[in-house]
Amino acid sequence: MDPKEKYRKLKDIVAIYLPEDVSIDGITPKSHFINELNINSANLVDIVLDVEDAFDIMLENEDMDRMQTVQDALDIIDVKIGAK
Repeated sequence: MDPKEKYRKLKDIVAIYLPEDVSIDGITPKSHFINELNINSANLVDIVLDVEDAFDIMLENEDMDRMQTVQDALDIIDVKIGAK
């Protein structure tokens, strides 16, 4: 899967959980899930579960702790896919 496709897939997952005051166009690799995209911690867990399903990977607690921005998530996905 190429980087653009991974980014689009992740962006589509995150978009489901965006509050009404945040546009999907506001999602960039540098976007912070909580501070910029206003994703609450419960929805962040849902995003993690959706990412696991979409990319067929398993995320550990330390992965979730490191997943602060969209780019962090992409980096973690790359590592997990590479480890398969």
